[in-house]
Amino acid sequence: MGLVLSGLFLAPKDVDAYRGDPAIKGPYYSEERHAAMEKAFESNDYNAWKNLMNGKGRVPQVVNKDNFSKFAQIHKLVEQGKTAEANKIKAELGLGLRNGTSYRMGNK
Repeated sequence: MGLVLSGLFLAPKDVDAYRGDPAIKGPYYSEERHAAMEKAFESNDYNAWKNLMNGKGRVPQVVNKDNFSKFAQIHKLVEQGKTAEANKIKAELGLGLRNGTSYRMGNK
């Protein structure tokens, strides 16, 4: 019982840790998937990205064909270290928000 309860408190931080930080690999990371994702972002290929996401997480529920170019822009900005600009677009799309604030703002 204690192990289950401690997992409930520790797991969310582990899962949230990679969000927004390209240096931290997420739970679905592989070299092949990463290369395919990069290609999808560079070529603005929503369908390729959607297939790679395979319905995992909340992002595929928010990102669609119409706003994918903005999502790809977030990816590019984060890789350039321009997190403020990326967070502005995230907020426009309704991503990375919890109770109106960013996951990274005091919710580590």
